Amino acid sequence: MVKLFSYIHKEGWKFSVISLLISVLLIYVWQPLALFGFAITFFIVWFFRDPERKTPQINNSIISAADGKICLIDEASPPEETGLGQIQMKRICVFMNVLNVHVNRSPINGLVEKVIYKAGSFFNASLDKASEKNERSSLVLRTNMGTQIVVVQIAGLIARRILSFVQSKDNLSAGERFGLIRFGSRVDIYLPMDVEIKCTLNDNVVAGETVLAQLLN
Repeated sequence: MVKLFSYIHKEGWKFSVISLLISVLLIYVWQPLALFGFAITFFIVWFFRDPERKTPQINNSIISAADGKICLIDEASPPEETGLGQIQMKRICVFMNVLNVHVNRSPINGLVEKVIYKAGSFFNASLDKASEKNERSSLVLRTNMGTQIVVVQIAGLIARRILSFVQSKDNLSAGERFGLIRFGSRVDIYLPMDVEIKCTLNDNVVAGETVLAQLLN
């Protein structure tokens, strides 16, 4: 039981308990509906799973911040609210469907300079316009060498809550948990132009484990 509790993120237990109680009450109303409720409860517990990860200790490596599939690799300016201006950066986008682990992890060892939330729409997170139009939370990190990296949690079509576990001046280690998005979404990682990209479009990646890129300085 202790192992189960540590495997499921604490954010999931309150939803699981509510769903379980409703399912138990439904037994006295209509048993087929109660069975459906128990299935929903199981899905909620499974969705909020938070397995341990083994983060590779490779100097200057950029680790995936999310589980999912690489849906876009391009060049773009970071969100306006980050205050970094219209600079061009390499961007790697990871789309998470409802089957993926949704706990997000830091791609580097670094200092949290800013955490900025911006309200927005809820387009399908796999669409290009999701980066600009959807609700999001931007995390600006700085390495001890002064390199800035931006990680943006983006709400999706059915995602309705972005959670951040960190604040300005916190120090994060690569692979450390920094946030969570409830139900289907996307994470964009903005990197310096001179990085060496180590992933390709449609790659399946694992938060805290898969190397996406390598800083060259």
